Amino acid sequence: MSQHKLTYAFLGPAGTFSDMAVRALVERGSLSADYESLPCDSLPEVFEAVERGKADYGVVPIENSLEGSVTAVLDAFAFTSRAEILGEIAIDIHQALLLNPDATLDEVTTIASHTQGIGQCRRWINQNLPNRQLRLADSTAAAAEMAAADKSVAAIASPLAAEICGINVYEEAIEDNLSSQTRFVIIGKGPVAHDGPGKSTLALFMNTDRPGTLQMILSELFFAGVNLTMVQSRPTKQELGDYMFFMDIDGYADEPNIQVALNCLRMKMREVKVIGSYPRSV
Repeated sequence: MSQHKLTYAFLGPAGTFSDMAVRALVERGSLSADYESLPCDSLPEVFEAVERGKADYGVVPIENSLEGSVTAVLDAFAFTSRAEILGEIAIDIHQALLLNPDATLDEVTTIASHTQGIGQCRRWINQNLPNRQLRLADSTAAAAEMAAADKSVAAIASPLAAEICGINVYEEAIEDNLSSQTRFVIIGKGPVAHDGPGKSTLALFMNTDRPGTLQMILSELFFAGVNLTMVQSRPTKQELGDYMFFMDIDGYADEPNIQVALNCLRMKMREVKVIGSYPRSV
C-alpha cells in the first residue's frame, strides 16, 4: 500500500520565494520530502487550502527585514483563519532582473514584480531603469511568467523563477540591501514538538482603547519573566481608531511563566489568542 503524500500550499506559481522556503524547510527536515505542491494564486488561498483540507500544511511569508510585516498574513491569523503557526524559517532574499530571451534592456518598458520585490529594489530601479512603468504581480514568479510572454516586460524575481520559466538572468543581487531576509512560517493544525528554544506568537484584543494598555501588557510580561521580541499594532477593521496587538515572545505557551502571563492578560483583555507556539528558527 502506497504511503499518502503530504500536500504543501504556498503562494505560486512555482519559483516564488515561498516555493524556495518550502524547499528549504524540506532540506532542513522540518517538512517531509515526500510531498506534492499546491501553488495558490494569493495568500488568503493558502490559508483556505489548509482550512478546507486541500493541503496538509501551508507556507506563508510573515515578515521581511526591509519591508516589515506581511499584513495580509497577520490579518488572516487575527480575523479569518484558525490555522496555527507550527514552525518558521528565515531565508536570504536575493532579487534578480529577468529578461525574455529575445529582449534587450533597451526594449524594456515595464518592470513587473510583487510589491515586496519592487520595494526591495527601489534604488536599483531608479538608478538603472528610471521612468519605466511598474506593474504589480501576485508573486515574483508570476512576474517572471509575464516576462516570458512579453519581451517588453522585465521581471524582478529569483533565479529559480528564471530557470523554471526559461528566461534569462540579466543581473543578480539587485536588492538595495544584500542582507535582506524574509521569515516564513508553516501553518496547519496539530501539536508541535518542543525541539529546541521556543517562540510564541500572540494576538491581543483590547476591551476598550484607554491610556496605558500597552504598558499594562508589557508589565505582565515583565513580572512573569517573559521576553518580548516583537510588537505591532493592527486595526481591528471594526471602526476607525480600534487597534489590536501582535506580539512574539520567547518560549513555548505551556511553560509555567508564560502561562502565568497569559492568564493575567486574559483577565484584563477581550481576547488573547495564541496563534502558534513553535521551535524558534536559529
